[in-house]
Amino acid sequence: MPPIPRRSLLKAAAVAGAAAQFSWALGARNAAATPRAEAADADPVTLDWLEDGGLGAAPGSTVGVPWPKGAHREGQTFALTDADGASVPVQSWPIAYWPDGSLKWTAHAVSSGSGTLTLTAGTPAEPEKKVTVARRGGTVDVSTGVITARIGTSGATLVKSVSRGPREIARNGRLVLLRQPEVEDGDQTTVRTERFDGAISEVTVEQEGPVRAVVRIDGRHRKGSRSWLPFSIRLYFYAGADSFRMVHTVTYDGTQEPGKASGDFVRGIGVRFGVPMRDESYDRHIRIGGEGTGLLREAVKGITGLRRDPGTAVQQAQFEGRKLPDPATWDQRVTTRLQYIPEWGDYTLSQLSADGFALRKRTKKGHGWIGAGGGRRASGFGYVGGVSGGLSFGLRDFWEKFPAQLDIRDAHTDEAEVTLWLWSPEAQPMDLRFYHDGMGQDTFPEQLEGLNITYEDHEPGFGTPYGIARTSELLFWANASTPGADELARQAEAVRVLPQLAAPPRQLIRAKVFGAGLFSEPDRSTPAKARIEDHLDFLFTYYKDQVEMRRWYGFWDYGDIMHTYDAVRHQWRYDVGGYAWDNSELSPDLWLWYAYLRSGRADIFRFAEAMTRHTGEVDVYHLGKWAGLGTRHGVQHWADSAKQQRIANTTYRRYYYFLTADERVGDLMHANVDSDETFLALDPLRKIRTEPYTPDRHALSIGFGTDWSGLVSAWLTEWERKGPKWEKARARVLSTMETIAAQPNGFVQGSGLYDLDTGKFAVAGTPKVEVSHLSAVFGLNELCAELVDLVDMPEFEEAYYDYCRYFNATKAEQAARYGSHFGSLILFQGHSRLDAFAAVRTGDEKLAERAWEKFYDSDGYKESAPWRTEKVSGPTALVAGSEATWVSTNDTALYGLAAIENLALLGDRMP
Repeated sequence: MPPIPRRSLLKAAAVAGAAAQFSWALGARNAAATPRAEAADADPVTLDWLEDGGLGAAPGSTVGVPWPKGAHREGQTFALTDADGASVPVQSWPIAYWPDGSLKWTAHAVSSGSGTLTLTAGTPAEPEKKVTVARRGGTVDVSTGVITARIGTSGATLVKSVSRGPREIARNGRLVLLRQPEVEDGDQTTVRTERFDGAISEVTVEQEGPVRAVVRIDGRHRKGSRSWLPFSIRLYFYAGADSFRMVHTVTYDGTQEPGKASGDFVRGIGVRFGVPMRDESYDRHIRIGGEGTGLLREAVKGITGLRRDPGTAVQQAQFEGRKLPDPATWDQRVTTRLQYIPEWGDYTLSQLSADGFALRKRTKKGHGWIGAGGGRRASGFGYVGGVSGGLSFGLRDFWEKFPAQLDIRDAHTDEAEVTLWLWSPEAQPMDLRFYHDGMGQDTFPEQLEGLNITYEDHEPGFGTPYGIARTSELLFWANASTPGADELARQAEAVRVLPQLAAPPRQLIRAKVFGAGLFSEPDRSTPAKARIEDHLDFLFTYYKDQVEMRRWYGFWDYGDIMHTYDAVRHQWRYDVGGYAWDNSELSPDLWLWYAYLRSGRADIFRFAEAMTRHTGEVDVYHLGKWAGLGTRHGVQHWADSAKQQRIANTTYRRYYYFLTADERVGDLMHANVDSDETFLALDPLRKIRTEPYTPDRHALSIGFGTDWSGLVSAWLTEWERKGPKWEKARARVLSTMETIAAQPNGFVQGSGLYDLDTGKFAVAGTPKVEVSHLSAVFGLNELCAELVDLVDMPEFEEAYYDYCRYFNATKAEQAARYGSHFGSLILFQGHSRLDAFAAVRTGDEKLAERAWEKFYDSDGYKESAPWRTEKVSGPTALVAGSEATWVSTNDTALYGLAAIENLALLGDRMP
């Protein structure tokens, strides 16, 4: 598609750091929540696992379940049963409310289950072994009934010990950061690094059982007087589990300047534990995951393959990880020479790309390494211990988020050391410097000329990584003995694909969440419907395949997709300004989530999950003057100078949060509640304004499309969750809805002057027409579909329906209604879903006809498109694969959402 118009392109909110508390006023008396619903049908809900195998070796799973308005009041308890009717212990809590106070979403934690589970109102069964939390002096002690973790509350030790019964399995769990102060591009370098340790600043117990406990640890990495790289760790414990989960978030707040070799270059980010080693060295075992469930299975002192044979039973026992018979019973030619068999204390598996890992070992520090194998993609799983107990560990998305590494050190001593490196110290240092020197784009006119050639909106100093974040997930098992091969395989599988319980699409549809009527289950009952379903399947499969073919992997990149294809080079435009990484442009996040909501497909869920983890962390600033703003699409995720509310949009996080109750995503949504305050920090139209403007807290220029949709999604979510600022958030929702509706031209007015203290837009004295093709394509329609059901405000409904009626109308119709037409617009296919929504809400048959007309015969993808890929291989392409040169991510997101919503709303009125 052609470059986006400058005004639409650059319009964004500016977000500063932690916002202060302000005075605020409730919305006007005619802006009220819808009245309390009559009691709704609260049928049992059947929950199932996304993938086969149930919970497997994971510690537990938490699922979000929606309820129709009025189905359950606050305080309702829930019971869970398995397929045989047996009670399954469950811990439940509310995560969202309808405006009438009834439960909208509830979260349910389980620590057992392998098949379908049925959730009903009732008294929950309690686990035989409960999770308990005790605060003792300088620790928080969490017991699952099987293992006990002592969590530090100060200092550098996050987890002081993990015990199983009386035996300590792991100790001194801590965070490790390696900083390299300088990088050189030549071939004569001196590499110097320094180590920082995580230092705790705050520990919060967020849940205390009986099925699930959650402990949050916040702090910074510290060495001497310097503290930097803030971290937020959550530890999850489930009843009866011998394992726990860690969610690890780090935010970059260092300095790296383009053109300079010195700076804060991260050389390694790791999580480290000590593991006591009590057994004889021939009864100590190393297990390191290879491809799939493959394992390196060795002992610290191996007694297989020797010149002298200790006996088949002895050898087999060691390979299986069982305690060996007394050496006195072995062939004495082996027993008397045990001291001459090397002890292998150190192992390293490094995954420096998505396509290869290498494994090596050595006897101890100061001695040479020998190769121990390799392959393509390691599972990120390992184990060290012995017949009396040991620690299994794993890093999720190990190869996808390369460079990653697993280290085992000193397994031949009294204490082994395990480090899971989220960024491998063997890789190049983390170089986040902006990728070019500005090329003379020092003034706004020069920058706009640059935009017109590379589609990149450059501004000196804006392409900074300061404040971006990344979240990783780790699992740990405290084993009573070395697990057998089958159990190790189950643990490795849990690391690779964390089991997730899910509510079925029919419950999501019945509850009328995420916009009543916007999605329905796939239906191939007619040829026309079947063709659209085929197209939707094609597009998802194509992008899933492109991730693999184009290797869209890496610590900072995994989860995102590219924006536009270069048919000449047979390559996505990864190096061309705004055509490179997509950064949520036109809402591919929403396309994926609605595709999942209607289908329940695990592969779509996992794709959307990875995108949500990426776009909510990497594409958004969490610290500094732009905290709460996202960055427009570009060659680097932080490169473009358009820092915008539309990319930080809470809408993109809501789906994953409500489906999983993920606390980290909850943090991200809550952090945006005060992002209206940050419009004071940066004028989004600074490059193209022709009239004088100075940001004023009582008169901030904010658009009703991409700006307001981002703001109101954060406010709505805080209100629904009854978060710490929910009353203020509710007031903001109601007051902005009211004052948008009161504008002379409603949404068509385009923007207004917003007062931070009252949360209202000033009502303009004269009408204007200011419509952008971007206004409604960053979640506005999906949000308004929710708002009109939640809030009884007829004026707002009519203002939005009017916008829906006239965007796709003729210029003559627009001018007849508003005095002038909307100018030259695009994205009509994507806006057909607005026609469909308004048609259903108002009963307008002409709108229904136009919805399908614009869907089939405007811009975007047509039925006449190829709807297939073509093979490419060398020397045309770097690697063999496929391409569809006619596919672009903008068109894909818009087609996907329009197809899904039009089918749901008007599937019975197709031409």
